[in-house]
Amino acid sequence: MVLNWLLNKIYPFSSHHETSDDEEEFKLPNMTSLVIMIVMNFLLQVSFFIVVSSSNKYAEYLGGNATFSGVVIGIPTAFAGLSLIPLTQYDKGMYKMPLHVSCCFSILGHIAYALAFPANFLYLILIGRCLTGIAFSMFMYCKRYCTDPRIVGIRRRTTLASWLVICQGLGLSLGPFLGGLLYKVGFSNSIFNGYTSPGWIMTGIYAGFWVLVAKYFEDVPQSPTTMELSLPVAKGLETEPCSNYSSAPTICHSSLIDESLRAQLLLITLSQWGVIVCMCWFSMVSFFILGSWEANLPVFGAATTNLRWSPFDAGNFIALGGITSFPFLLANVLAARRTQDRKLLAFGTTLGLAGLVIFLSILRMDKVNYRSLFACWWTVALGFNIATTVTLSLLSKQLPPEWNGRTSIAIQCSNFTGRVTGAIWGGSGVSVGMLKFVGLEIAMVGIGAVLFKILWRDLKTKTG
Repeated sequence: MVLNWLLNKIYPFSSHHETSDDEEEFKLPNMTSLVIMIVMNFLLQVSFFIVVSSSNKYAEYLGGNATFSGVVIGIPTAFAGLSLIPLTQYDKGMYKMPLHVSCCFSILGHIAYALAFPANFLYLILIGRCLTGIAFSMFMYCKRYCTDPRIVGIRRRTTLASWLVICQGLGLSLGPFLGGLLYKVGFSNSIFNGYTSPGWIMTGIYAGFWVLVAKYFEDVPQSPTTMELSLPVAKGLETEPCSNYSSAPTICHSSLIDESLRAQLLLITLSQWGVIVCMCWFSMVSFFILGSWEANLPVFGAATTNLRWSPFDAGNFIALGGITSFPFLLANVLAARRTQDRKLLAFGTTLGLAGLVIFLSILRMDKVNYRSLFACWWTVALGFNIATTVTLSLLSKQLPPEWNGRTSIAIQCSNFTGRVTGAIWGGSGVSVGMLKFVGLEIAMVGIGAVLFKILWRDLKTKTG
């Protein structure tokens, strides 16, 4: 049902009159496979956020504290980044193997998270989230799939990236809401209760989805040599004939790849390196701020006198911000087809910064209440979610096609860095002081603004 709905929604974006003008620029991948990747991205987002509303209480029950809760929320992204090292060595530029790995470790991770309660073992929560983190390596493959030049035209990449951000917003809404709602299950059962139910339910969902992946996902066409491992030799670079020793083919092939990589690095201009740094910075900052707010809101809401939130209240609050921003994220899909990436990035960052400044003001004036805090959360969530739409798609339009894998890893590692450090920072926000908490985030956006101003002309790309 969900697959059919998404197919009907995505198909209109590939209108005939556009593809007839330039089929290569407007091409799209197999629709069923594309929807599977988008749904996988959504499920991973739900997995990330479903523990946000109750992890603080879960950790306290087993002997932890708010900082440990922040680690529980953020640590998966560290393991996701580490797992990319072996995965990218064996994926051969394909996607089906990472999908199977992600489904498998999602199931194992959620089971371990759920078993921590009956086992009364605090660190089993952490072990479960670390296993889930390996599954989160699929975030990079979802982004790479939507910008892969073999299957996605240059004028479709930001649009498809916008669909990933919609899933991000849906996960941001549904995850905390489900986590808070399931907390209401109570604790009469040591196996299925308010803390463990998210783990068991997500386990069942991933098991069913894994069957769909195995049956319906079609990988990209297998080429004789993958783009990342057999890079094209730059024009003018001549290869030397290999001698007839048994080891010569391997040595010659390795030497050829090294020379080709050096040649490609030399072709990247100083301004392009600046754009790479700028996009990685904005990617890291956006996820740092989003991650810190998601981890901080349950702790801050519970500690604030006129709020005193339970996990259910915190989950509803976070979800409300995501739900109310959803129509605007959907509008962003339409805007992405006709608006330059740099302008979308500027708009999203400015909106998010406005939320941070307003939050700083109400903290100083001691006027924190439900409405004022919600206004800040809404602008921060919407603004920085929009900003994350364009970081990879902009790079994919500026750099050669064979760089797509490298830029995907660079952006995803930036995302992971922001997520893990942001979650820890958010969990520690109340103890370090909320003024310092939001002040650091404003300073980080300020650094990005300087980079943006310097590189404004270099950030111009095709729309779509």
